[in-house]
Formats: sequence, C-alpha cells, structure tokens
Amino acid sequence: MGVNRRQLFRSGLGIGAVALLAACSNGPESGGSARRGGTLRVGALGASAKIERDPHANMVNDSDFLITSLIYDPLTVPGANPNVAPRLATRWEADPDRRRWSFTLASGATFHDGTPVTAEDVVWSMRRLRAVGGPSKMPVAAEAITADGPDRVVFTVAEPNNLLPLLLRLMTFTVKKDTADFTKAVGTGPFRLESYTGGNARLVRNDRWHGPAPLLDAIEVTMFESVTALGNAVLAGQIDLASNVGAIAGRTAVGRGDLQVVRRTDDTMLGLAMRCADGPFADARTRAAVRLGVDRAALVTQVHSGYGKIANDILGTADPLYDKTIPQRARDIDRAKALLREAGFDTGRSYQLLTKAEAPGEVESAKVLATQLAEIGLRLDVVTQESNLFYDQTWLKAPLYTVSWGTNDSTLFYADKLMAGASNRNETAFKDPEFDAATAKAFAARDEAELTRASHEVQRIQYERGGYLVWGMADGIDIAHSGVRDLPTLGGFARLQLERTWLDR
Repeated sequence: MGVNRRQLFRSGLGIGAVALLAACSNGPESGGSARRGGTLRVGALGASAKIERDPHANMVNDSDFLITSLIYDPLTVPGANPNVAPRLATRWEADPDRRRWSFTLASGATFHDGTPVTAEDVVWSMRRLRAVGGPSKMPVAAEAITADGPDRVVFTVAEPNNLLPLLLRLMTFTVKKDTADFTKAVGTGPFRLESYTGGNARLVRNDRWHGPAPLLDAIEVTMFESVTALGNAVLAGQIDLASNVGAIAGRTAVGRGDLQVVRRTDDTMLGLAMRCADGPFADARTRAAVRLGVDRAALVTQVHSGYGKIANDILGTADPLYDKTIPQRARDIDRAKALLREAGFDTGRSYQLLTKAEAPGEVESAKVLATQLAEIGLRLDVVTQESNLFYDQTWLKAPLYTVSWGTNDSTLFYADKLMAGASNRNETAFKDPEFDAATAKAFAARDEAELTRASHEVQRIQYERGGYLVWGMADGIDIAHSGVRDLPTLGGFARLQLERTWLDR
C-alpha cells in the first residue's frame, strides 16, 4: 500500500496511523518463509577512543549507533513512503495550527526489565535529549514537552510545524526516568543487552517488544576500526554482515556465490562545508566557483568506485519533494576562474582542506577535490585529523572541511538541522533570512502544493548561495552471506532496523 503526501494531509486518521499502514504493507520480499532463530554476527565501524554508550550523546561510531538503535526505541524511524514510520509512538496528530502535537505510545510497551513505559519516561528522556544535544536533536523546548495521561506525550512548538514527526526520528531514544547509568542499557527496543566488552556487544531478542516479534535469537555486534578489516572479516566468513562497508569491498564481493551485496541508494553524502560567515569562502561567488570547479562524475567514479550518482549541491536527494527542475551543475573551469577574480580571491596562497577518516572514501575525496580545484587556481593542502581533534577544533569552526551525512530522504530535515540560522549544528555558518523564511513557510504549510513551493524555494537558495558542495551521493554498501534475508534496503540509518532480518540456514 503506497501512501503519498496528499493522503497524509487529507487523512482523518492522523499521520501516524497512515504511516503505520504503510510500514506494515511495504516490507522487502524475502523470497521464502521467514524462520525464527539463529545469531546474526554483524560488523560495524568504530574506534575504541570514541565509544559512547549514552543514547542521547553524539555517537561517531557506527557500531555504537547500531547497538543503541536495537536496544532503545526512538519515537519514529525512517520509512519508505511516507518517509516517517512509527516506533515507540504508534500514532500522532496535530491541532489545526500544527503547533500542538500529540504522540500516542505503543500499547503494552515495556522496558527490558518489565517496567511499563509511561509518558513521564518519554517526557524525561526528551527533555534530557534537549539538554544534552540542544535544538538540533530535540527541536522542542524542554518545558514544552509534557505528558497528557499515561500514554500520550505532547510537544508544543512556537511556530507551526507540520514536519515534527520527521524531526523526531533517529535520536529520540526513551530511557527510564532518572537514569544515570547507561552501562546497563535498559531500553524498550527489539533486542536487549546480554553482554558488552570494549565496543562489542551481544544482544538477545526482547520477547516483550511491543512490535512484531523479532526473528533472530541474538545479534552479535563487533567493532572494526577500519573499512579494510571490516571487509576482510565478511569475506573470510568471520561475520555474517558487514554494515556500511563501502564500495571497494562491495566490488570484491560481487560474483561470489556465498555473498550478497546490498546497495542502498541515496545513502551517504560526502561533500565540503564552506564557511559563509567570514574567512576566505564568505563571498558567495567564491563558493560558486568551488562548485563549478569540480568534476562530479570523476569523483563518483574515483571515490565511490561507481557505486553512486552525481548530486547538485542540495542535501536530501531521496526526498519526494526534491526539485528535479533545478539545472544540474556541470564543471566550468573558465567561469570558476572568473568568479574567483570577481570575488578578489587570493590565489597566491594555499588553504587547508581538513578531513577525517570517518566515512568510506572521505579522505580520498579530499585529495581528489584538491587535485581538481587546483585547475581553477585554488590550491588546497589536505590535512587529515583524528576524529576527536576534528570535532573539537574543526567542525563548525574551520573555513573548509569535509562532511558526511546519511539518511538523505528529506531536504527540510537538513534545512532545519544544518542550515537554519538558529541551528547549533550550522556547519557552514549560513545565516540567510530568506532561507529561514522559506523553511518556516514549509513547516507551516497546510497542503501539499504549499509545502512543495516552499520546499523548492529552500532548495533553490541552497543551490545558489548555500555553503555546501554536494558533489555526489554514495550508495550504501552492505555485504552479507547469502543466507541473511530481509536486510533493510533504505538509505541512511534505516539500515539499522534489523528486527525483521532472519537467517535461512
């Protein structure tokens, strides 16, 4: 059953009920009867120095986020069509002004210790998320999150916001009220923690879970500190699934009868953040020159081994509202040079391009970009930083650095989280009143046509004068043994929803 945005606007059921119908109707086909049992051995990237067990803190490790997403339930999760699906919240609806949103919790939801989940637990968790992560993780002020009975939570926003369920995806994990020790990991998710050692975890099925019973008996998560080690482990049969392993390993696995390569389109953006507020890239003409100076097709070929597609400097490429009428930007070296001259850009010196070995291909992309941009007179010195140093000294501060983002299914999600003037994750220091006004119009839209117009305006501004170079989208590449069935196929963090995966062996 497909559900489009028009149905969501018109539905009297409430957006959550419609999303639940869609989520129950659009599962991947397994080609056989699902079987219960077995242990899935999953490998994911991470580093010991960056282990994080607090579900509301910044999680750099893929392995940490995988473990957290299986132990704890967010209120909503990414879906296919629509792109928001229920999780701990099974239904949501707004008042006519779209300022007061009520979320109804799953009937019978309990924590792993058997304690019932209450609205007070959710309120406490969401207020804590706001305190720990700020407005980018929780867009509603703490005092505006309240309980309405034992199973309803109310979020009241200052301005009309018809996309709040989408903004509450991913990190809105619920913990027991007053929790201070997260090493015990008492969540509400489909799996519960049995053991944990140095970033590696064994999770067992939560038979009390409020959703459809998970099929696997257990999931063992092993942390790997390099893409090479992760890829080698699945090729050697040491693990059953290499999560987000990258294109090089994917090419190696193609043709092996004992392995399958799962390609998730519009999965990960690798790009550049150019600081707009001050510094060498503050002039919009300089940023336009950078965007015109790159060969996008060559980048996709070299960095993603062809497992991807070119992009057009707009985040959220899988959004049904993505504006395909905006012309695809192509390389124009002469025009790029002219723009640098018009902006008075100093081509007599070199500039640092800071990067980190976090996403597959990220460091390589920086090197290719430096080579390409040298042709327009922009000399870049690539500096690779350790991730902790990068996030302490570079992120949100430096004039030019690489970025990577997943779950690219909503342009407005990124507009709100990364580009709005008030965002505390404004990576490019982009302050544009026209952009903020267009974003506000989109969030206040009362019908599909109004939402589409405002969304397209947001994208046009980002395309013309934003701070990002979005040159391509990488396919998400997972490698699994042939007996692993019903793996998630959506891009981004939807790959972490393994509760319907099963083993045919």
